[in-house]
Order: sequence, then structure tokens, then C-alpha cells
Amino acid sequence: MTISLEAKAVLDEIGKVVVGRTRTLRLAFAAVLAGGHVLLEDVPGLGKTLIARSLAQALSLDFRRLQCTPDLLPADVTGSFLYDPGSREFEFHQGPVFAGLLLADEINRTPPKTQSALLEAMQERQVTVEGRTFPLPRPFHVLATSNPVEYEGTYPLPEAQLDRFLVRLDIGYPPPEEEVEVLRRRLARQREEAEVAPVLAPGRLAELQAELEQTTVDDDLLRYCVDLAVSTRNHSSVEVGASPRGAQGLVLVARALATLDDRGYVTPEDVKECAVAVLAHRLVMKPETWTSGVNGVQVVTELLGKVPGPPSS
Repeated sequence: MTISLEAKAVLDEIGKVVVGRTRTLRLAFAAVLAGGHVLLEDVPGLGKTLIARSLAQALSLDFRRLQCTPDLLPADVTGSFLYDPGSREFEFHQGPVFAGLLLADEINRTPPKTQSALLEAMQERQVTVEGRTFPLPRPFHVLATSNPVEYEGTYPLPEAQLDRFLVRLDIGYPPPEEEVEVLRRRLARQREEAEVAPVLAPGRLAELQAELEQTTVDDDLLRYCVDLAVSTRNHSSVEVGASPRGAQGLVLVARALATLDDRGYVTPEDVKECAVAVLAHRLVMKPETWTSGVNGVQVVTELLGKVPGPPSS
């Protein structure tokens, strides 16, 4: 079975419990295939947690959920050394970050000090506690959910942490017919929990991620990704544009999207499909434009219409 067929099976299985959200699920899965982390940002009650849990179940990943609260400490994320009276030694007890997929639920409800505890884990796939380094499982992914910062009791994520998320996705309210289908499915299953059957065998995701490296990207597409990132740095509304990590993110997610479509090569449409999700959250807007309502999504959307790309074949 090709990667694209396995991917379709994963998305179809998740679609049994997550109604609609095709674009969100596709980009989230592409980001995981590319080895990255996903930030789901929108108002409460739109299914962000359900998407994260369903993706973990379909991919057969060890799943842990961390409910972020204002009193959460860094040790509650990474783990800590506890004294064992039997051995008379301090032993390390792993925190919830030691998982195949960590759901950091409402990550912006916990203070920046605790948010930063995830930085090393997300970038280096390891945690350091009291001078000792502990490797995390492979693969390791963070799916974080976030409420809009203007909601009471939330803390904006530091730019350094936002940059660690390969994509940021919104959910949006469903159309009325989809919302009716959500209610219909809830009544049909006669329980609150919605279960997703495993689709990939344990360890298969790591194999798919390795196979993804065989997808080719032409030099002109690499240049297009760089041009998009550079154009964000020169935009009049942007204080700090996308870093080279942003350009790399474009290449990685576009390559995953090509693989999902059963192609061994990337097209300009793959880059355009993921550009907003990859770049928008990496931009720091100028104060005067931020207060006027201009945001990263609008800037990237505008640049997609201005920056010339290679012709589609």
C-alpha cells in the first residue's frame, strides 16, 4: 500500500468522528508526516481536542493529554526527580511530555515560564532536568490547542515557541448542515466518547516519515519558498518576518502534501496550500498595523498573489 492510500485511510477513519474539517485534518496530518508540531487555535468547543486525540489514535501513537492551567509548573510537563525511600536515591519520574503525541490543551492558559518548558522538547526531542538529559520517544509530536489571546485568562505564546510549531491552524464554525450531523452522530453512538480505530501499525509513522525524504523538490520551488519568506521581512506591516525556519517549513509541509496526493515531486500549488498555515504565525506585526486589524494571515495571503512562482507543470 502506498503512502497516499495509507494516508487516505487515516483521514477517512478520523472523518468518522470529526465532521468536515477536511482542510484542517489534511494540513495537520501533513505537518505530522513532515515531523513537525501543530497548533490548533480557535474559540472553545470547535473540536480541537477531538482532532488531536483522533489523530493519535489513528496513527497508533502513545497519547498523553496535558491540561494547561495558570498554576502549572515546568516540572509538571517534563517530570522531576523524586526521592525513593527504598533505594535511598532520587529517581526521575517522567512527565506527560514523554509520549508519541502530547496534547497540550489550552497551552496559552499557562504562564510563559511553563510554556517554555516545551521549547527544548519540541526542538531537540529531549528534556533536561537538573543537569541530566533524557531523550523523548521517536516519533514525538506536540499538538497544542489555544484560545484567542483576547479571551480572559490567556497568555500570548512567546515568538520563540510559536516558531517551533510547523503549522498553526484554525477550525472555524461548521456550516449548519455539518453541525446537525455532529448532533446526529452523537445520538447514534449513545455515549459521549468518540473512538477512532488504529489505522497505522505501531512504528509505521516513523517509516512513512523516512520514506517522505524521497520526495523531490526542484530548485525553482526552493527559490519560491525563500522568496515568500523574504517578502514577509520586507512587508510594510511586518516588524519581524519569517525566519529561514519558515522557508524550511514550507518545503517540508509542501513535500508532505505532495506525498498525500501520491506524487513524488512538489508543485507550486503544494506550497500555496500550506503557506498561510506555515508562515502567518511567525510574523510579528508592527504596533500601528496590529491595532488596525492587519494580521499575518492577511499579509501571507496578499503575498501569495504578488510573489511570482514557477509555472505549474
